[in-house]
Amino acid sequence: MAERTKIWIADKMKELMKTKTLDKIRVTEICRVAEIERPTFYYHFKDKYDLVAWIFLSDAYETDVISAESAAQGMAKMRQEFIFYKRAYDDVSQNALWQYMLEYFVKRYELIAKEKLNTDILDTQLKYSIRLYCYGCVGMTKEWLLNDNTTSAETVVKMMYCAMPNDMRNIFFDEN
Repeated sequence: MAERTKIWIADKMKELMKTKTLDKIRVTEICRVAEIERPTFYYHFKDKYDLVAWIFLSDAYETDVISAESAAQGMAKMRQEFIFYKRAYDDVSQNALWQYMLEYFVKRYELIAKEKLNTDILDTQLKYSIRLYCYGCVGMTKEWLLNDNTTSAETVVKMMYCAMPNDMRNIFFDEN
């Protein structure tokens, strides 16, 4: 039931963001459109930024970051929901979407690296490479989404993988 409620609220937020920027939307308005009480909203989310982050994370969780096909599908979904992501990216508050994306992907790649290396601790250089790569990918995803109407998601993902630092590539794509 709780998951369905969160999805319902998220869908209403996406509807609101079709006509308004994030900074113009208030929790009261989200509650009115979703036909819920404020305590219900706050039971599920800390604030509207937490809601936007949850929407992104719900989409991102379904993406296998080391599968070109899955990553391209995730980016294509972002393009399908262009207005939502554009407005989320345009927000430069302390809880900006790009920060959530960066931290999410850094943690995701670190977790996969630890699993593949069978370790609990990553060396400083690899952690730096992961953070640098994720920073670049998040920035280039934003640039692609907002400014590039011609390059396919598949091509962008291939370019990102080609730009991956060698220490990461050796871990994530080593065939041995």
